[in-house]
Amino acid sequence: MKKYDVWGLGSPLLDFIVEVDEGILAEINLQKGEMHLITADESRAIMKKLDKYEVKTAPGGSSANTLAGVSVLGGTAVFLGKIGNDKNGGIYEQKTVEHGVESKLSRHDSAGTGHAITFITPDSERTFATHLGAAVHFRQEDVFEEEIKNSKILHIEGYQLEDPALKETCIYAMECAKRHGVKVSIDLADPALVGRNVVSLKELVLKYADIVFVNELEAKAFTGKGELEALHEIYDMCETAVVKLGNRGSLIKADDTFYRVSAHETAVDNTNGAGDAYAAGILYCLTHGIDMERAGRIASYIAAKVVAGTGARLSHSIADEIKDL
Repeated sequence: MKKYDVWGLGSPLLDFIVEVDEGILAEINLQKGEMHLITADESRAIMKKLDKYEVKTAPGGSSANTLAGVSVLGGTAVFLGKIGNDKNGGIYEQKTVEHGVESKLSRHDSAGTGHAITFITPDSERTFATHLGAAVHFRQEDVFEEEIKNSKILHIEGYQLEDPALKETCIYAMECAKRHGVKVSIDLADPALVGRNVVSLKELVLKYADIVFVNELEAKAFTGKGELEALHEIYDMCETAVVKLGNRGSLIKADDTFYRVSAHETAVDNTNGAGDAYAAGILYCLTHGIDMERAGRIASYIAAKVVAGTGARLSHSIADEIKDL
């Protein structure tokens, strides 16, 4: 028996969530709907501009959000990443455990815990200004091969596959997974990141990935094709391909079978974390022998639960709620 359903690594980021009009994005020079890496000085300048806004704080990071989703569905998950030896790091680790995820977070003494300033515009779209902080210091020695061996799936966020040192760490983890027959899941995470790294990402997907998640913009950036053609092309590289379409549902191809999944209807408060929650639903189902048609319904349900709230993840179990889906 494997100890973990999903073993994930990524950037542990505290989310500073703020609702704004689109004008503030233009003022700060941020492209709506994308993730932008910023320095500590740029972060301080942005936060100063947000003095008059209400800013909420919550644990975040794409992979971490997905692992929390696996946990609230009833699965077992462990998260690795690097946090600072600071107050924010302590808050982050505490919240990780409270959300039912086993923490294997390591500390860095000279860099603070990373954060993402998350802008929610009136159309519920989210835009990120991200300072990675200690997260960029995550290294191979922080990865435990024996724990990967004791997991069903290794999940990696695309944000880890751009920085050369982080990419090297991920490759080591994926090599460990391959040695022990552990499935590798990759969420490509951001269309701009995909566009900048499309050649290397295709090489990594072809060599390591069993499960690939993209949204329609990432699918276009990755293949140059529309969502359906992109799905088929990505499926040719892996075992399970998923294209997330927001309120239009999703497309899945697995075992040479195509599935079109409807979105679960709900009132949308913000889209932050919806794709991460959807991925959690699919990974939970893959590790619990649930057929893909039902997996799509469960994934859509948890994504809908997240977008109906203000944060990027749920804090309570919904295992009982999915029994009849």
